[in-house]
Amino acid sequence: MSKTKIVVLQMKELVYTGIFVGLGILLIILLIVMFYPSGDEDSAQEVGSQAAETSTYTPGIYNSQMQLGDTTLNLEVVVDENQIKSVAFVNLDESVTTMYPLVKPSLEYLEEELVAGKPIGEIAVNEKSKYTQAMLIDGIKNALKKAEVKK
Repeated sequence: MSKTKIVVLQMKELVYTGIFVGLGILLIILLIVMFYPSGDEDSAQEVGSQAAETSTYTPGIYNSQMQLGDTTLNLEVVVDENQIKSVAFVNLDESVTTMYPLVKPSLEYLEEELVAGKPIGEIAVNEKSKYTQAMLIDGIKNALKKAEVKK
């Protein structure tokens, strides 16, 4: 005759075992998803290299110094890959704006045009401040020369 064995499992042990098995399966799936190489990376690298080839500027902040009377002004141009983001003076004193009242409004006008995407060669110069704007355009061009992508 055979003896019958009775196995008693408590519900607490079954629940703990189920939770640990579930967490183990979840961990394995997570590791596979994280470390399995996908084809999207290759296409992302190709897009990045195409963007580098078609970009106009190296993103960053570029400075150009301008002499205005006895004062040296630092003109700061912020660019991204294809566009000018801002143009501003770094150290514009009140004495300079008092002596040369057209400097600040002229720069604001030029910045507005450049940020809107207009090329620097196509900006219309106002007759009232054509010398000031011409000087500022030369300073911006010097800063943009530094920002151009070297091929």
